[in-house]
Amino acid sequence: MDTYLKTARTTPKRLGERASYDADLVHSVLDEAYVCHLGFVVDGEPRVLPTLHVRVGDVIYLHGSTGSRALLAARDGGVQVCVTVTLLDGLVLARSQFHHSANYRSVVAHGTARLVTDAQERERAFAALVDKVAAGRSADSRPGNAKELAQTAVLALPLREVSAKIRTGGPIDDEQDLPLPYWAGVVPLTLVAGPVEPAPDVLVPVPAYLRPAATGWQGAPTLRGRHVVIEPLDHAHSAGLFAALDDAEVWTHLTVARPGSAAEMATIVAAAIKDPTRVPFVQRDPDNGQILGSTSYYAIDEARRSIAIGHTMLGRPHWRTAINTESKLLLMAHAFDTLGAIRVEWHTDIRNERSQRAIARLGAEREGVLRSHRQRPDGSWRDTVCFAMLTGEWLAARERLTSALEAGAR
Repeated sequence: MDTYLKTARTTPKRLGERASYDADLVHSVLDEAYVCHLGFVVDGEPRVLPTLHVRVGDVIYLHGSTGSRALLAARDGGVQVCVTVTLLDGLVLARSQFHHSANYRSVVAHGTARLVTDAQERERAFAALVDKVAAGRSADSRPGNAKELAQTAVLALPLREVSAKIRTGGPIDDEQDLPLPYWAGVVPLTLVAGPVEPAPDVLVPVPAYLRPAATGWQGAPTLRGRHVVIEPLDHAHSAGLFAALDDAEVWTHLTVARPGSAAEMATIVAAAIKDPTRVPFVQRDPDNGQILGSTSYYAIDEARRSIAIGHTMLGRPHWRTAINTESKLLLMAHAFDTLGAIRVEWHTDIRNERSQRAIARLGAEREGVLRSHRQRPDGSWRDTVCFAMLTGEWLAARERLTSALEAGAR
């Protein structure tokens, strides 16, 4: 269906020029919105309830309780309903108070909603509702049991009498108001997902479908090699990291103090994940999944096409092994070949001679020292040695490091 039928109930009485019966527009609004309002009449009294919905083709499925008045009324041949959805896109401020408005996209649907009783249709509707909340979630969560399903009902409303209404653009002031000394314009509004907040007792990492897309300079891709897998750092990695890094020498030259427990490590992990200047990763054994350490991108400057690799904490048994070499190779390859970086940097404590030698072995050039650059956990200020590799130096370094890995060099 390309357009919906225009009826008396779907024709706006005011500003009818903003109405649309285009099916694609109607569907896009219904699909973007998470919450709808279900209006109906019971015993002569109006009811309007907020609820979850999902569109499947030309049907809206509405979630509800088997004890709700709308669901009870729908048992006898259906219930007359009005379903509305509104997406608020901006606040429109005019010079006159009368012409203040809002930019929005809305849908109003009328019809007879039926109670879904077919077991297979109910199952499909429940899965669609869960996937509307988070795509892929229905396959990554426990389905309802008999008791839960008995308490939950679904209404189905065919999309027949339906229309959209939209407003876009700036304020529409009267001509005589244009010289008035008042600001006018639009305040855009968007619904944006914030960082996920895992439950304190969750034992698995945040699933991929809840993570931001691993694209761009702030993305956290999963990088796979023969000796190591690098994946986004997660709160669930805290205990494994604590076990892998429980060695005083690992923390000697780091800018955070050695944690004394998995709970203290969780605080360090949480800070790394929350830090907007970092893209943190965990390093795993590709064969058994064991956590080996952590590393990060940071000092990200897309405009200058520059990025740093650091905050590296690797379990002591893996120092001077293929794991560390391949980790850096994977991170450099993503930076140079995927992101298009022209410069990759490393920074290390001037007292950490082992780290300086390791960075030099990668092929990076020592560029200088930043004095009193970062504070150590003991309160002293460290001088930081700066290294960098440029895109013109990357090809030779990649070939040399790849050959060394293939030869089994340690």
